[in-house]
Amino acid sequence: MRSRHVLLATLVAALWGFNFVPIHWALDDISPLLMAALRFVLAAVPAVFFVRRPPIPVRWLILIGLPLGVGQFGLLFIGMDMGMPAGLASVVLQVQAIFTALFAGLLLRERLGVRQVAGMAVAFGGVTLLGVAQAEGGSPVGAFLVCLLAAASWGLANVAMRRMNQAATGRVDPLGFMVWVSLVPPLPLLALSLIFEGPGAVPDAARDLSLAGLGSMAFIAYISTLFGFGVWGWLMRRYEASTVAMYSLLVPPFGLVSAGLLLGEHVDAVRLTAAALIIAGVAAGSVRPRSRVEIAPAAEPEPEPAELR
Repeated sequence: MRSRHVLLATLVAALWGFNFVPIHWALDDISPLLMAALRFVLAAVPAVFFVRRPPIPVRWLILIGLPLGVGQFGLLFIGMDMGMPAGLASVVLQVQAIFTALFAGLLLRERLGVRQVAGMAVAFGGVTLLGVAQAEGGSPVGAFLVCLLAAASWGLANVAMRRMNQAATGRVDPLGFMVWVSLVPPLPLLALSLIFEGPGAVPDAARDLSLAGLGSMAFIAYISTLFGFGVWGWLMRRYEASTVAMYSLLVPPFGLVSAGLLLGEHVDAVRLTAAALIIAGVAAGSVRPRSRVEIAPAAEPEPEPAELR
C-alpha cells in the first residue's frame, strides 16, 4: 500500500478503537437498546436520500441487518452498560473473525485450514483466560458473555455478507450497503427497548442527554460509521481485502489505549496477556500472506465484504 493509504487505514483503525470511548460516554445518558436504534437512525436517515440502494434483494438487507444491528450492536451496548470495560470490549469483539471462520465452515461448508484451527485455539484460549480474570477480579462475567455473543452475531452477519456477495450480480458498494442496511435495525431495536427498557426510555434520554452524549452519538454515527466505512470501502476497492483487513488488528490496541487515557481503565498483566492471545489468534486465523499487494486499476477484482464495526 502507498504510504498515504497506510495512514488512512491506520486512521480508520484508530477511530474504530477510540469509538468504544464515545459509546461508554453515550451510555451514561441513553439506555443501550434505544442508543443502538438511534445509532442506525442517525447513520441512515440523512444519507439514504443521497446514496443509491445497492443492487441486491431486500432479503439480504434483512438477513444481514438483524444480526449486525440487533445482535452485534444491541448486545455490545448492553454488555458495556452492564459493566464491560470499553478497552476490553474492543478486544473481545475482534473474536468475530474466528466466529466468522467457524460459521462459514458450518453454514457455507468452507474448509478450515490448519492455520485457522490453530488461530481459533489461541484466540479462544485468550477468551477463556479473560473470562476467568473477569470472574476472579469481581467484574461482571455476564457483561463479558454478552460481548462474546455480540462477536458471534457479527460473525453471522459476516457469513451472510459473504453469501450475499457470492450471489450478487454486480459489485456492492460498502458505503451504500452500510447506509441501506442501517434502515433494518431501528424498528426491532425500538420494539425491544419498549419491552425491556420501558416506554420511559425515550423521554428519559431526551431529558438526560448531555452535550457529551450528543457529541458521542454524532461521532458514532457519522465519523465511525459513515466516514470510517467510506474510507475502508475505498481502500478495499484498490487493494486486496487481506491487505486492508490486516489493519483492523490495530483496533484493539487503539481501544485499550483510548480507554486507559480517557476513562482511566487499568488492564493488569493477566488481562493484557489474554488480549495479546486473542489478537494473535485472530491474526493467525484470518490474515493470509499475499504475493502481490496493490492491484492495478485495470484488473480490479470484485472486493470481498468489508468487516463492520
